[in-house]
Amino acid sequence: MNQRLTIWSSLLLFCTCMLAWAANGSAQNAPDDVTVQGEIVDMACYMAKGSRGAAHKACAVMCAKRGVPIGVLTDNGELYLLLDDHNNEDPYEAVKKLAGERAEVTGKKIEKQGVAGIVVGAAKGL
Repeated sequence: MNQRLTIWSSLLLFCTCMLAWAANGSAQNAPDDVTVQGEIVDMACYMAKGSRGAAHKACAVMCAKRGVPIGVLTDNGELYLLLDDHNNEDPYEAVKKLAGERAEVTGKKIEKQGVAGIVVGAAKGL
């Protein structure tokens, strides 16, 4: 009888620890609200050739319209992949029109396997 109680106590302790670990992991992976300012770049040209700025605006807009991924290169040199919110794609569509320009982007910051991204909630030109 005493051995059964020890087994059940150990099992209960194990389950409690696993639930606490899972809850802690979920909180750490929760997206943070963020607002950044920088240039909206088309990721293909920026990553491959470093293309950006006013001279690259027409190409950036064309690439964004064609569905090439876009990002924001912040004023302090951070690069975020911009992602659309499948429940509200309007802000992402708006930021695509700002390709090649400076903008302020607000949304949920997420990171997975070394890639930082922002699910776009709002964007405006500067």
